[in-house]
Amino acid sequence: MKVRKYLTPDYVFELSWEVCNKVGGIHTVLASLAPTLGKHFGDKVVYIGPDLNTPEFLEDKSLKKDWAAALKAAGLRVRIGRWDVVSSPLAIVVDVNQCLDIKNEVYSRMWDKYKVDSLHAYGDYDEASMWAYASGRVVETIVQKCLKKDASVVLQAHEWLSAMGLLHVKGTCPSVATVFTTHATSIGRSICGNGKSLYKYLQQYDGDVMARELNMQSKHSSEKAAALLADCFTTVSSITDKECRALLGKGCDVILPNGFDTKLVPEANAYKNMRAKSRRKILKVISALTGKQLPSNTLIISTSGRNDYRPKGFDVYMEALKRLNASPELSGDVVALIEVPCWMESPREDLLMRLSLNDDSCSEPLDNPYITHNLHNFDYDRIVSTIRSLGLDYATLNGKVHMLLVPTYLNGSDGVFNVGYYELLTACDFTVYPSYYEPWGYTPMESAAFHIPTVTTDLAGFGCWVNEQQEKDSAAGNGVRVIHRDDDNYFEVAENIKDIILNYNSLSVQQRQQLRRSAANIVKNAEWENFVENYFKAFAFAITKTKERNSK
Repeated sequence: MKVRKYLTPDYVFELSWEVCNKVGGIHTVLASLAPTLGKHFGDKVVYIGPDLNTPEFLEDKSLKKDWAAALKAAGLRVRIGRWDVVSSPLAIVVDVNQCLDIKNEVYSRMWDKYKVDSLHAYGDYDEASMWAYASGRVVETIVQKCLKKDASVVLQAHEWLSAMGLLHVKGTCPSVATVFTTHATSIGRSICGNGKSLYKYLQQYDGDVMARELNMQSKHSSEKAAALLADCFTTVSSITDKECRALLGKGCDVILPNGFDTKLVPEANAYKNMRAKSRRKILKVISALTGKQLPSNTLIISTSGRNDYRPKGFDVYMEALKRLNASPELSGDVVALIEVPCWMESPREDLLMRLSLNDDSCSEPLDNPYITHNLHNFDYDRIVSTIRSLGLDYATLNGKVHMLLVPTYLNGSDGVFNVGYYELLTACDFTVYPSYYEPWGYTPMESAAFHIPTVTTDLAGFGCWVNEQQEKDSAAGNGVRVIHRDDDNYFEVAENIKDIILNYNSLSVQQRQQLRRSAANIVKNAEWENFVENYFKAFAFAITKTKERNSK
């Protein structure tokens, strides 16, 4: 990759709520991108996140002592250190509470200058916005007190949670080139989450009107202001660009598709051992829950992701499983995982007791033998309710499809599996991500990178990208299946998924191995080294616009 043809900054500040804070896909984006950006910038790319005392942040008081002194003198509470991910990039974590007492003053300024409506705020708005404002002051202080006056600086802010940081810097540091990246519009996600059709009415929707209808004015107005005022506005896919044009009133200047670092995939021998170990764990848990002993060659399939019931397609996944269980063509047992963080209370004591016995003689099932952890809202959880309403709880004991809801983050300390998400992923034979709303789609991308054939949809940015790759290269194979989704074909999608799983189940070992190779080969084209050029385009676009603005 030749990056010298672009105007490159001296410093890049990456501002995100998911820096040193594993919440969702943005964490994966930034953590996996860090080694590639680090090759070009070293410690001149700085990641700024919230100080939530997570183990991912490693404080190092020997780093940037002049910055620390300047920030302390400005009355800002921060810690400087390393983000404990591959490449260990420089990170600053910012106290999330330090500006809450002046929020009304800040909100007033944001309304006067940018028409950001904070009157209707609720939930996480105050915490995120005041953290973002404080983070904006951090960037302002470093730029004005610690860097050379002619230093070229880019601030890239991710999602509405960081918007007020970008807006603050716009007002105080006109020399800083700003990039705002939305990974999913807040109002688009809300439309889908509230059961409304997004795509057939996209061109008729007014984002501001929908924000008022769905009580999203604060997040939407913050996001919209950042999108309109940033020197460069970006998103992750063409499908989300269309959404931005319709709902935010501005198309993207540069599209930044999400890449992946395939170095995260273990080497062959380590992978084989990891897969065998994880499969044993899953089958042991199923056995402890159901009292059934399943064979070692049981087909294991999975879906996972953020707990967005309809947007992520968890509803259609379970509908497909109901149909799969009823199919006379299904031979052999299937374990169907749903790895989705819910309102988890604790690991099940009855399950842990059985697992500790290491006894395969238990033949009686536990109550609710399809879930690994207790939930605070068990009777009201949508996934649990769907499992019950579709009869999948009965199928778990008496059918061929055995449900397994893992309602917690797989961070290595969940209390049941005690392994990371990637490690458990290796156990799978096949994965399904039938998203209705998916600006990119890291989960199918990760699955393919880990040599696991997967299903995604053409409403996912990754699915659209795969379609493009397969059009360019007829030999790309179908290790990644992209099925059509729209506002109205719910049952068609479920039937399609059922048929795809049945077909995979009928394949020989050799045919399955070919699909695994195909899946991995497709994702090789999505390495960050192939996608990072888009970031340099965005940085250059912002720098050029900043220079033009300041020369007037």
